[in-house]
Amino acid sequence: MQLQLIRNATLRLDFAGKTLLYDPMLGPAGSLPSYAGVAANPLVDLPREPGAVLRGVDGVILTHLHGDHFDEAARERLPRDLPVLAQPEDAPQLRDWGFTNVLALEDAALWQGLEVRRLPARHGSSPGVLADMGPVSGFFLRAEGEPGLYLSGDTIWYPELEAALKALEPNVAVTHSGGAVWGEERELILMDHAQTAAACRALPASFFVAVHLEALDHCTTTRARLRRTLEAACPGRFAVPEDGETITIA
Repeated sequence: MQLQLIRNATLRLDFAGKTLLYDPMLGPAGSLPSYAGVAANPLVDLPREPGAVLRGVDGVILTHLHGDHFDEAARERLPRDLPVLAQPEDAPQLRDWGFTNVLALEDAALWQGLEVRRLPARHGSSPGVLADMGPVSGFFLRAEGEPGLYLSGDTIWYPELEAALKALEPNVAVTHSGGAVWGEERELILMDHAQTAAACRALPASFFVAVHLEALDHCTTTRARLRRTLEAACPGRFAVPEDGETITIA
């Protein structure tokens, strides 16, 4: 399996003979509004031009439809007949945008020859923030000869998610670890360095790949801080890739 971080949460995954695009945000720096009143988002440009990111893609995985995970640039460029895996809550909007091959995953299914399972996610903790954020999903992928792969989506670390992952025992866990905050109370809406470390300790057989870092103005965790924290919590079992970096996992 190969995993290339493009920017923020956007990944190209080479998995079981398929090339999958995960949570594509393809617009230039500054093409989205500020989330924290600091700067327009994203804060950085793509490391590759959008056409190169899309070349050879067999399918798209969407955890939710926030602009930093599926922006207008991605919607405009993706072929409308490309297979899309999404949570059921987002399928009507995707079809309204003209996508004709959407699998709305309720629980588990075969998709593109892969076993895929929908997992819980919680994009915040208080009722008000959860209502602002709306539904989000994580996904677990399995295929013969490949490591079991968890894709977290935007979520905090919480007991129900921990229990679900301990039951599945993923070999690789991709976490959104930028410590984004929301609202006047600056409530945490996805894992930060401390929560990612807690997840890594809870899943001692998993290799962690932390993304969703240093691209948005409401993310508070830096790559440097996360690396220091994970080196103390689970040395040798993590990667914090730079934009454009590819990781190969046997």
